[in-house]
Amino acid sequence: MAHPLSGVRVLELGQIIAGTYGCQVLSDLGAEVIKIEAPEGDLGRIPSVAPYKGVSALFLTFNRNKKSVVINLKTEAGRALFHDLVKVSDVVLDNFRAGVLERLKADYATLSAINPRIIQCSVTGFGADGAYKDYPALDLVIQAISGYLSITGEPGRPPARLGIPLADLSGGIFSCEAILAALYQRERTGKGCRVETSMFDGMLNLLSYMGTHYLSTGEVPTPQGSAHEFTVPWQAFEAQDGYVVVATRQESFWKKLCVVLGEPGLADDPRFATNPRRLENRALLVPKIEAILRTRTAADWLQRLRVAEVPAAPVNNLDAAFAEPPVAEREMIVEYDHPEVGRVRLPGNPIKFDGMGRTLSRPAPRLGEHTDAVLRELLSLPAARIAELRQQGAIK
Repeated sequence: MAHPLSGVRVLELGQIIAGTYGCQVLSDLGAEVIKIEAPEGDLGRIPSVAPYKGVSALFLTFNRNKKSVVINLKTEAGRALFHDLVKVSDVVLDNFRAGVLERLKADYATLSAINPRIIQCSVTGFGADGAYKDYPALDLVIQAISGYLSITGEPGRPPARLGIPLADLSGGIFSCEAILAALYQRERTGKGCRVETSMFDGMLNLLSYMGTHYLSTGEVPTPQGSAHEFTVPWQAFEAQDGYVVVATRQESFWKKLCVVLGEPGLADDPRFATNPRRLENRALLVPKIEAILRTRTAADWLQRLRVAEVPAAPVNNLDAAFAEPPVAEREMIVEYDHPEVGRVRLPGNPIKFDGMGRTLSRPAPRLGEHTDAVLRELLSLPAARIAELRQQGAIK
């Protein structure tokens, strides 16, 4: 079976994470992603960003399988070249600030006149128009303004950001979904469309039930650490040599946990017999469980909890996380050989199709690495014309 997006061509004008992650997912599924870069390159190439052997590990991660073509869209010749590529492509993605697409003649009105089947997807910070359209939309800014810093971390401690750039990643996740839906719509209508997603919108959506609960009750949530605001026990507990999480979502799990702890009577104690009562008496119950769990190693408790079918897991560092059996079973580490830094190992594709075969994993491109090849193969430009464009500063 071919990869499901084989034959789909995407022109990526995106940078860093929000404008690159969605296309990286599309490339894993077989799309041809041509990264259109300015002469100075994607800002994600800056070596100080997650440095690895003088190269940005961020860029190595989010640009797997892509081709790099350098076109100076600030020149008339460069814009004409880009428009020629639009004629033979399916999707254009960007994460520019408001107004940039119009200045570069890369807005949907222009592109759809060139190719009525083109799909244009923009990842914005707060929307393409409106009061906040010009606000800088860095991941930390979006995490803060969307409420995440107020619900992350330990109670009574300063605000804490999530350990991953979820706001940036949300731009990629929702842009990928939007593009897939637009491609399906085009199959039915024959026409392309413009679609937009904002990082702020995405983060509000990902608040999920917490957002619903606040909007419905007016109760403002607070940081809970590893604990759960509605279920007890549901948190990390310290063992002799590390931490173990226990999550008793159902009463049956609570009863089994009590047996594992050697305290079956806790299950019938009126203070702890039901989850509402355990919530009321959290301050009494949690110290009891903590004291018991500190008497054995994490591995010992995990073995006992898993035998009893109590939901539990170790609090892994990344070395332990990537050593868990499903990582190898589901090909969640992929590799490629990069010409500058050598072997790169990175997280794999979580989307599995029957018969699709192994995850595609070609090196993140060097700046402008595929410029000549793409212009020659897709636009049939002769070497003399490519040299002329380079001399004019339209390409690099």
